[in-house]
Amino acid sequence: MAARGGLSWRWSQFGLGALYAAPALGVAPNAPAAALALSIGVLPAAAMGLPPRRRGRVVIPLFGAVVALGLVFGATIALVPVVAVVALGGISVLAAGLAAHRRAGRLTLTLFLPMMGIGLSFPLSTTTMMLATAILCGSIFAWAVGLFWPEQPEKPRVAATVPKGRALWGYGVLLGAAASTAAAIGFTAGLEHVGWATGTVLLVMRPVRGQLVRRSVGRAGSVLVGALAATGLAVLSPNGVVIGVAIALAVGALCATHESRWYVAPAFTTFLVLTFLVTTSTVSASDRLLERTAETLLGVAIALFFGAFIPTLLAMRRPGKATAAE
Repeated sequence: MAARGGLSWRWSQFGLGALYAAPALGVAPNAPAAALALSIGVLPAAAMGLPPRRRGRVVIPLFGAVVALGLVFGATIALVPVVAVVALGGISVLAAGLAAHRRAGRLTLTLFLPMMGIGLSFPLSTTTMMLATAILCGSIFAWAVGLFWPEQPEKPRVAATVPKGRALWGYGVLLGAAASTAAAIGFTAGLEHVGWATGTVLLVMRPVRGQLVRRSVGRAGSVLVGALAATGLAVLSPNGVVIGVAIALAVGALCATHESRWYVAPAFTTFLVLTFLVTTSTVSASDRLLERTAETLLGVAIALFFGAFIPTLLAMRRPGKATAAE
């Protein structure tokens, strides 16, 4: 493993990611758009990393199913914006309250909710179902590949710093308010991809202030890098072979860096998603760059407001009590 600061790189994991991308690489010369959809399908598996024991790798299709379900649910409620805004708030509070005691609550909070928010960008359609199917099939394929991958020693688990009781419920209220605000702004402003700001909120907000700030900075920087890379590729007007190689490199790099302390995964996911959108629409790459970057910054600003600024104000009113955000 090569590592510097908060960035880690495992060449063996890069090879695993390249295997994940093999179907997309094979399809790309004749059908670049289909290849990009297939690459999006393996992103959840690449981002989560391969569990060290084969028996534990069954969680890969499980997580893929949760991600696909969240995407479809978000796309469905996006058809009625008022329902979407209310549902985001309610599910956020409920998931946060259950996260300390139930695995279902943690899965909802970390996987289902962010994909539900991202799903607002794709009101239910054939494309939405195609992406959800690609994610489910891609996760199953990644699990099958993982069964042949050598086992590794299990690492000791580090318990996450999570508030308990009323503090966790309070975090859920703030998370729900932030996600609902992002969605309401997106729907009111008529943004094409309402889920980009909303998904950012749900992906970067954490009950611990330091984690929130690090993820906010990391996501903003990573998305910008990924969007610039996608724009640069589009300027070259690449053929299917070049797109296939780019897919393999991006998925491989996502796998290779998944243990990094820096939040770099959005660079690779943004690159693939924007390349897919540029390939399948008439909107220019530069417009997609500006749209993606601006809406990510909007989501980061909302997350910081609800996740850091408001808790600070509340703490100032109750100086004798510690806050969960500290």
